[in-house]
Amino acid sequence: MIDFRQIRLSDKEWMDKHFKAEDSRSSDFNFTNMLIWGDYFNLTAAEVCDMLVVRTVDKGVIYYSFPIGTGDVKAAVLKLLEHCEEKAEPFKLRGITTENAEKIDALFPCLFDFIPERNYFDYIYSAEKLATLAGKRLHAKRNHINKFLSTYSDWSFEPLSEENLAICQQVNKEWILRYGNEDDSSAIENEQVALEKALSNFAALGLEGGLLRVNGDVVAFTIGEKLNSDTYVVHFEKAIREVNGAYTMINREFVKYVLEKHPEIVYINREDDTGAENLRRAKESYYPEFMIEKYVAIPVNQGSAYDEVSICSSAR
Repeated sequence: MIDFRQIRLSDKEWMDKHFKAEDSRSSDFNFTNMLIWGDYFNLTAAEVCDMLVVRTVDKGVIYYSFPIGTGDVKAAVLKLLEHCEEKAEPFKLRGITTENAEKIDALFPCLFDFIPERNYFDYIYSAEKLATLAGKRLHAKRNHINKFLSTYSDWSFEPLSEENLAICQQVNKEWILRYGNEDDSSAIENEQVALEKALSNFAALGLEGGLLRVNGDVVAFTIGEKLNSDTYVVHFEKAIREVNGAYTMINREFVKYVLEKHPEIVYINREDDTGAENLRRAKESYYPEFMIEKYVAIPVNQGSAYDEVSICSSAR
């Protein structure tokens, strides 16, 4: 039986090895997200046939991630199938990208059904377009920027550092006081826990970020990191809504900063919308280049592929 264990900061090195090998643009394959959302999603991890597999318990339902790394995908899936049979639990793979689905279908023809989960699709944008806001479709965003610049002459952007992280915590507390009653309180509480973990482990996680000041006061901040060889992921973005254009401004200025620091970046992953209507409209308003579609893979007939290859016995 596979020994799934709670994800800790000390797991970053061995897990990052697998994320690097996968080189995925999906925000699911990211150690920071695993760590900061670990309690909420009951995440545990194991190394199965030299592949990383993450176990999730969401509203009582158990899911496993697609095995990633340099090992044998088929052997790892078969090991997971065996594990679930021993524990008498349904087998479900979650966060399956289109590329993952194609791999699974090639290895196990017609064995799995793939069910889309639209609320967890990642929004992928052109980094250049977010930095320049060029083009007719982003005209409204340029108007927001122009309004901001004409209203607030004394503004500045600065990268996040150990010296100004505490200010972000203060801004977040103010944000909650202002808007906490307008949004889903449970979602805000869960995000607050994740954000605190990110800020507390900012350097150790290799995170980056930026903040926006108006008249010396911080009115917005954002946190992200390099996700893979050509994509950067934004984990958090907060702004005082009464400061017109603050969200658009912190978005643009941070992407400009990212491109200066990481010229190899082509895309920005702004993660999913969790099905929240306002968040979906906001993310769609920037016109993503494409979405990373995600599926749940469920065996049509569990157990039919067990004997196709030998199952490796090593598991972390």
